[in-house]
Amino acid sequence: MAYDLENKLVVGVSSRALFDLTYENTIFEADGVEAYCRYQIEHENEILQPGPGFPLVKALLDLNHLPGREGSVEVIIMSRNSPDSSLRVFNAIEHYGLGITRAVLASGASLAPYLSAFKTDLFLSAYEDDVQSAIDSNIAAGIICTEGLRTYDCDHQIRQIRIAFDGDAVLFSDDSEQIFKEQGLEAFEENERRNANHPLKAGPFAKFLTMLSELQKDCAAEEAPIRTALVTSRCAPTHERVIRTLRAWNVRIDEVFFLGGVSKKEVLLAFGAHIFFDDQSVHTVPASEVVPAARVPYRKKVPCDEAEEESDSS
Repeated sequence: MAYDLENKLVVGVSSRALFDLTYENTIFEADGVEAYCRYQIEHENEILQPGPGFPLVKALLDLNHLPGREGSVEVIIMSRNSPDSSLRVFNAIEHYGLGITRAVLASGASLAPYLSAFKTDLFLSAYEDDVQSAIDSNIAAGIICTEGLRTYDCDHQIRQIRIAFDGDAVLFSDDSEQIFKEQGLEAFEENERRNANHPLKAGPFAKFLTMLSELQKDCAAEEAPIRTALVTSRCAPTHERVIRTLRAWNVRIDEVFFLGGVSKKEVLLAFGAHIFFDDQSVHTVPASEVVPAARVPYRKKVPCDEAEEESDSS
């Protein structure tokens, strides 16, 4: 009988998101793929250090050991590495006791076709093209920051996973953000006032948030294995539409921060985020100095999107 990925939270993670391959990547960029593969093979018995996605992945896998949540999370290595150069990654997985048994090793080819095949709910990678393809396929994905934060305690047991999201272009569509960019703050605020009772359209992470809400179901806030936060640059009077949208979606957000231009970095540190998703590097880069962070690219416009917009405006 085939292994069923339905009803599981499926997380795809690249080797560079899971482990610190900073030096190895400089070899790849300077000398090419053959030099990179040769280095990995020659050093395959040297254990890689944890990377920015390590704490989150380890904590998500630990959910499988909670009563009633056995087998609820599946993590799959999805890498452009070749099979021949991948043993070092598998050795590190075994060394750290991570329950990862499945992998996609594409030898430089695009990972895009395999994301849907494995029913991926979240994809973390340092390679922008693959993340862009995931977003274009309506899969929650982020380009993880590989610079900045470098301290990971492999033995630390995370008792409550903390995930933080930006609002527009992450949890919600970028429709309102486009008004802000094209027409300015005053037009943006007026649009949000006028549409306060109309829920925002879903963004690339809306489905992922819904799945997290399911994992939180029937748990008191202090006992839930996951705690979520919305960390947005919005403030009053644009707050109401956000609150009514979350209410309409019937999803749980434990903490909300309407910052109105205040730096997100300090708030994320205080919240203790194990990952933060935002669409702008002006937020993810400073955030990555204190918490793991990933940038969410904008979904590319396709002809059907443009046709829909024309229909909506007619």
